[in-house]
Amino acid sequence: MKQELYRKLVAYIVENQDKFYRLAFSYLKNQEDALDAVQNAVCKALEHYGELKSEEAFKTWFYRIVLHESIILYHAKKREVPTQDSAWMEQSYEEKGFDIHDDLYAQIDRMEETAQKIIKLRFFEELTLDEIARILDMNINTVKAKLYRSLKVLKINVGEEEDVWTV
Repeated sequence: MKQELYRKLVAYIVENQDKFYRLAFSYLKNQEDALDAVQNAVCKALEHYGELKSEEAFKTWFYRIVLHESIILYHAKKREVPTQDSAWMEQSYEEKGFDIHDDLYAQIDRMEETAQKIIKLRFFEELTLDEIARILDMNINTVKAKLYRSLKVLKINVGEEEDVWTV
């Protein structure tokens, strides 16, 4: 039974690896860091697969691990102080204000952490509200309230920026 569960978990991870990478990248904004977060999540999942009761829990359980690993790595990278040489080498030129998607992502990244998680899981990963509630270990009504409140704030913030662009 345990060996069959392990095999199915590995198959699930391989089948959905792009989704997990996309979620990690939405937090870390760096290819190598996102790959590290997913790799750490896979290692933890394979170490603790015995804690799973059934394969129906794969999705929410593994998303929770990827989300947790991404946030841990994000906070660790945030605390790092770049040296003068590395800060100079990694700077790139970007035109801001021409792509609404960049501004939308920037607005999402400025929101409080729980709101970010809910929006990213709902719209980037297309998870149901019930799945999000299980991943975040929250009441579904709390998830709904935070989602709608966050979307309202996001609409106001993006709308204000659009007004500036039309001037």
